[in-house]
Amino acid sequence: MSDAELQEEEREVLLSIYDGDTAFKQLTPTTYQYKYGEDNDAKSFLLEISWGPNYPTEKPFINMNTFYNNHIVSSVQAVKNKVVQSLEQEADQWLGSAVTYTLFQHIQEHLNEYLEDQPDNIAEITSQTDKLTIASENQQMDEATKKVKKEHLTKAQKRRQWNKTDGKGEQPRGWNWVDIVKHLSQTGSQQEPDS
Repeated sequence: MSDAELQEEEREVLLSIYDGDTAFKQLTPTTYQYKYGEDNDAKSFLLEISWGPNYPTEKPFINMNTFYNNHIVSSVQAVKNKVVQSLEQEADQWLGSAVTYTLFQHIQEHLNEYLEDQPDNIAEITSQTDKLTIASENQQMDEATKKVKKEHLTKAQKRRQWNKTDGKGEQPRGWNWVDIVKHLSQTGSQQEPDS
């Protein structure tokens, strides 16, 4: 069988297995999501598996960077990495065969193991993310205060600048030319020694 035929067969099997399961969702004919845990639960996440054109002879793409997973604390990025690494190892074992259902079931069996580093409730997550946000805001404020402040001019300085320019903010032609007579009168004439 070709890869396309194997994909079609697996698609039918997945849709029949997960028929009526609200946690399962087919986004496209080659992208599937499964949500573990309950809505608004800190220990829940969404796993997305996408098939490439050569699936099942090559591994599927495993994605944990979905919007739903934003509540997984970034300091505990190990949760996402642990899940992805485990699933890639599992997919390597089953290379060449339909593996999507197997990967979804693998997570189901080891769910508590993966989520042991994740806080138990959203309040803890919020406090941890607030601490991270406050730290980043303090760092940004420090950087902002380090910036050189713009020099403020007095009214007299502004008036002198305005008088040096025309109404358009441009200086008149020849404003920086040297007055030769004035320059020579200030430096004095130099006598060449007679030789």
